Amino acid sequence: MRTYNCLPLFIWTYMFYTVDTILLQERANSHLPSKKIVGLTKDDGKMLRRTKRGWMWNQFFLLEEYTGTDTQYVGKLHTDQDKGDGNLKYILTGDGAGSLFVIDENTGDIHAAKKLDREEKSLYILRAKAIDRKTGRQVEPESEFIIKIHDINDNEPKFTKDLYTASVPEMSGVGTSVIQVTATDADDANYGNSAKVVYSILQGQPYFSVDPESGIIKTALPDMSRENREQYQVVIQAKDMGGQMGGLSGTTTVNITLTDVNNNPPRFPQSTYQFNSPESVPLGTHLGRIKANDPDVGKNAEMEYSIAEGDGADMFDVITDKDTQEGIITVKQNLDFENKMLYTIRVDASNTHPDPRFLHLGPFKDTAVVKISVEDIDEPPVFSKISYLIEVDEDVKEGSIIGQVTAYDPDAKNNLIKYSVDRHTDMDRIFDIYSENGSIFTLKTLDRESSPWHNITVTATEIDNPKQSSHIPVFIRILDINDHAPEFAMYYETFVCENAKPGQLIQTVSVMDKDDPPRGHKFFFEPVPEFPLNPNFTIVDNKDNTAGIMTRKDGYSRNKMSTYLLPILIFDNDYPIQSSTGTLTIRVCACDNQGNMQSCTAEALILSAGLSTGALIAILLCVLILLILIVLFAALKRQRKKEPLIISKDDVRDNIVTYNDEGGGEEDTQAFDIGTLRNPEAREDSKLRRDVMPETIFQIRRTVPLWENIDVQDFIHRRLKENDADPSAPPYDSLATYAYEGNDSVADSLSSLESLTADCNQDYDYLSDWGPRFKKLADMYGGDDSDRD
Repeated sequence: MRTYNCLPLFIWTYMFYTVDTILLQERANSHLPSKKIVGLTKDDGKMLRRTKRGWMWNQFFLLEEYTGTDTQYVGKLHTDQDKGDGNLKYILTGDGAGSLFVIDENTGDIHAAKKLDREEKSLYILRAKAIDRKTGRQVEPESEFIIKIHDINDNEPKFTKDLYTASVPEMSGVGTSVIQVTATDADDANYGNSAKVVYSILQGQPYFSVDPESGIIKTALPDMSRENREQYQVVIQAKDMGGQMGGLSGTTTVNITLTDVNNNPPRFPQSTYQFNSPESVPLGTHLGRIKANDPDVGKNAEMEYSIAEGDGADMFDVITDKDTQEGIITVKQNLDFENKMLYTIRVDASNTHPDPRFLHLGPFKDTAVVKISVEDIDEPPVFSKISYLIEVDEDVKEGSIIGQVTAYDPDAKNNLIKYSVDRHTDMDRIFDIYSENGSIFTLKTLDRESSPWHNITVTATEIDNPKQSSHIPVFIRILDINDHAPEFAMYYETFVCENAKPGQLIQTVSVMDKDDPPRGHKFFFEPVPEFPLNPNFTIVDNKDNTAGIMTRKDGYSRNKMSTYLLPILIFDNDYPIQSSTGTLTIRVCACDNQGNMQSCTAEALILSAGLSTGALIAILLCVLILLILIVLFAALKRQRKKEPLIISKDDVRDNIVTYNDEGGGEEDTQAFDIGTLRNPEAREDSKLRRDVMPETIFQIRRTVPLWENIDVQDFIHRRLKENDADPSAPPYDSLATYAYEGNDSVADSLSSLESLTADCNQDYDYLSDWGPRFKKLADMYGGDDSDRD
């Protein structure tokens, strides 16, 4: 360390004594600027020049992390202007000047005041000045120099992660790359070996290895099995100084997991499985589960189960439970203890995702034997069919056997069976069954037209064990017998026009038959044998189960014959042939030129010749009843009494006003005289109303009464007096006369119509004295101007 510290001083001394050398002069001048001073002119007139030496240093070096007690010497600043008399003063500025670096202003010696760290800052740029103490001017230009910090190995390698996680497939070959780890060193990689890192493995051998330069971890053993060991923890060390003694180191941990590959076939833990099943279990029932073990995991452990060919392969099935990787044995067909009591099947379990790399290890499947014992149970009777269809003619006699059902006991005991009809399916008790042999017979006659089908249920029950029973549907179809004659499909209202021509079609008839022959309906139409030839109409068979009625003469008269009856013989073609006679009623009607019916019976009501006696009697009775009703209505109207004006004392009616009666005028002497109600003279005395505050009572000028009928007047006054004296009576039962206009105006009449003088003699000046309300009239009639206007 002392030798290293003296190196700058040695360089400085060497440069000081070789300043006259041209090569060193040029190097110094290339780094630092220098002054050129012009010399004095001599007698010969020639100019003398010399180059002045400036600062004498190049670059300083300093070791980091100095731990000595004294300050660390950096170097010395000196100029050839310094005569050693202390006249010059050295000043240092720049990075760390005064704090990290201090200078002796007299000698120019530079020391480091603190410990430095190259990783924080590797070089410092400073500037130096040399000042004359007396004049205060710079004897040398300010110059820049560098202090470079030399590195020492003071930083250990550090990994980018404290913990690494990696995986590698099991059964991988030696040298398979797993993961790469990386460590960095903060020291100077360009100076020595302080930053040269070497990797080594401290833990994890012999399974893994690490490349010393790249840090790549690789497998070191072949065929490592995940089933034996899955997790590995590897510790890697990174050491600087190239791994030499004295180097610093750091470590990291790598957790390595072996991932699974399909290198193990499934294996059944036992070679034989035993299950029991009752013979009556329904199809699809789960009898049991079997499972083959596979050390692999995930999809490498997925397997499927199948039944190998052999005994019981068609009776049972196996399905794979994807969640538990189990094989479920199910029933594929109905079991029968009496037929076979024991089944032996072979079940295979194989991987669904085999790895071709490991097929050489053997087949990736295993086989187990499954034995299934069928247990006997007491089963209900079994019918020979799942349903029965019986066809019977509808004319079968009561008590006839129409069919038979059979059932047997599937058990080895072969118990006896009895049969019965479920009466809920035969409420009318049309059928019954012999309990011993299952023969079905009829109890009532059958009718296809009312019920073409009968669906009943037959029950078979073991005699020794009535709880064991079975039910079977029996469908009974009633076959048709031609026992119904054809008839008209509807009621026809047929008419013929009076002006009809021969050969005119007036009606097309169709028929229906309740029977349903297998070959379909075929009907024929003929006249009845009693009237083979009708002089009025002709029956034409259209050969399509319809017939047309044609006219045979020219014109028909309602006066002579208003209605014709045409019998038609209808028969079918089934066996036995059924026939009937349908009568068609044809009315004679009046028609227009286009053949549209207009009237059939209107004229017959007027012409007695065309009416029968019964029709005339009915018409006369209707007219008589109508007359009686009119007489009774008139009598009741005459006996109707007038409604009294006042029905009771509680019904008070002050005024009787009829708005829809305009009256008969002055000549109407029958109208009710209400003049007494309007006559002010009818008021004998004035009484104050109890519901209105009394006001000024005008004196009414009495005149001669216009009417003498005061019956109503007396009645009203009596009622008023009674109510005025009754304190509990309402205060609104009083007489109000609205037609009276009051006494004459104090201003007399303002009209000039009744004036005895002419307008020119009339004086209207007094209108001006009546106030502003009469100003308009005063302006119109008062004054000379008004007369002129």
